Amino acid sequence: MIMSGPNSSHKPRKKRKVDAYFGPPSGHGTILVDPATKAQKPAFPLVAFLWPAKGTVSQWVILPLILMVAGLFRWTTGFWGYSGFQKPPMHGDLEAQRHWMEISIHLPLSEWYFYDLQYWGLDYPPLTAYHSWLLGKIGSFINPDWFALSSSRGLEDPILKVYMRATAFISEYLVYVPAVIIGLRQFARIQGTTSWEASIALVAFLMQPATILIDHGHFQYNTVMLGFAIASMSSVFAGRYIWSCVFFVASLGFKQMALFYAPAVFAFLAGSCLFPRISISRFLGIAVATVISFALLYVPLLLGALYESYRGIAQQPLPAPPLLVSLPMQFDENAWYYPLVLQTAQSIHRIFPFARGLFEDKVPNVWCAIHTFHKLHQYSSTTVQRAALLATSAAITPPFLILFLKPRKDLLPWGLAATAWGFFLWSYQVHEKNILLPLLPMLMVLAGEGGLLPSTRAWVGFANMLGVWTLFPLLKRDELRVPYAVLSLLWAYLMGLPPTSLSVYQSGLGGGLTAPVKILHLSFYLAMVVWHVFEAFVAPPHGKPDLWVVLNVLIGAAGFGFCYLWCLFRLAEESGLLRKKRTAGNSKEKGRKDQ
Repeated sequence: MIMSGPNSSHKPRKKRKVDAYFGPPSGHGTILVDPATKAQKPAFPLVAFLWPAKGTVSQWVILPLILMVAGLFRWTTGFWGYSGFQKPPMHGDLEAQRHWMEISIHLPLSEWYFYDLQYWGLDYPPLTAYHSWLLGKIGSFINPDWFALSSSRGLEDPILKVYMRATAFISEYLVYVPAVIIGLRQFARIQGTTSWEASIALVAFLMQPATILIDHGHFQYNTVMLGFAIASMSSVFAGRYIWSCVFFVASLGFKQMALFYAPAVFAFLAGSCLFPRISISRFLGIAVATVISFALLYVPLLLGALYESYRGIAQQPLPAPPLLVSLPMQFDENAWYYPLVLQTAQSIHRIFPFARGLFEDKVPNVWCAIHTFHKLHQYSSTTVQRAALLATSAAITPPFLILFLKPRKDLLPWGLAATAWGFFLWSYQVHEKNILLPLLPMLMVLAGEGGLLPSTRAWVGFANMLGVWTLFPLLKRDELRVPYAVLSLLWAYLMGLPPTSLSVYQSGLGGGLTAPVKILHLSFYLAMVVWHVFEAFVAPPHGKPDLWVVLNVLIGAAGFGFCYLWCLFRLAEESGLLRKKRTAGNSKEKGRKDQ
């Protein structure tokens, strides 16, 4: 054996410094300590499930298990019904998504936003169209009949259902899941919480019932849009503001619903260029990245339309959309640039459907609640549009100003949540599925400091349980009652929430809830349970067939109003505008008493 001498070039490996992020759990709401024995125990069931991993177990051991369990619940949800099954002539959202794949692979790009608008005309931004084209091409290799132009409408082939479910699953695991993992860990780092606590938040995030039921039950691709939004947040946490712009444009480019986040993102990025010092280079970088990202989003559509016009590929003259007709200037239809103007105007007209009215279906926001007692259709569309604009502007102005004046990374989830709640409650053409947008940043705060304390967990849990409850009338139509009950009750159990547990309101941890907040939450939980009993066993009175749905709207709108106020309060508190109350215990924990 050769021994190294004192002058040997060999240097022993340095011991790796223990990062607090990967160290032992700090107990931000996860651990209860017995005062007598000092023994530790899990604070709620989800912590108990991950308790064996709180020591030295690598994150790369626990992460695959979390992803497999989350994937199992998603795939089994897909065994049940979906939107529009055996409901001709329009069927539902699965048929809409399949139809967009059909037209995108068979028609010239110039006709995508014009083709048969009465039957699921394309009304999402270009990135959705490109996504549909890719999935349609792949599906056509498997079975061309699934996407045959016109003749495939309303097709309900069981194998096609499996393919469509697989596209939602794979799209989510390629975009949303990696974004959530990275985003939660980045947020945990800047908040000083551990990877174990971030893993607990990850399970709560991925097992959230509303997202699973809408995308893998009802059927949509919301998680692609949400994934890009989380990637934008994660880039901010990492200090990569240019990439944040790119990802947020991608989110907007997939679904226009991401506009719910736009004011908060704009306020933060604009404020970061001015405070604490002016940064011209950052401003120019953000501006250029945003412009280039939007340009790249539209380049395939516009250049394709220009090329098809030049080659005469278009099959029929395309009508000018109302937006183009309403402009004070006239465009020469024979000009080389006219196809570019036409496609841009038509896509904007389809993406922003002002002609559809204030709301289409019963949705638990303020306008639908008011309409229950005072019919809003008696006013002109211009009047209600202006009212919605003013009310939404008033609701989002406080979080906008706070993020603009105090552009701190840790405030972004709170600002996004408050802004999204303002849009959901007051804006124009809100759908019940838009509830996913305010719920997402609220889930993000679970990975932060004190995020799993009862004061935060109870409110985040309340918003999510109320959110999925307001989706029940939609899910019932899709024959998704069983997965709704299983996923909702399972999530409530894991998080220690009613109706399966009252532990979040009885916990001995610091940062508990005040008596008025407990009464408020429990009153809503009781109302939800009673509503389910009446909806299941009591027929609505004659002449009021929608009574239970209307009650769902009224209760939901009231509860969401409290969620908006709480998010706004927490944003103001975290920003320093309000005095923060600390709890006893670990000096690193900054538990909050909710008002």
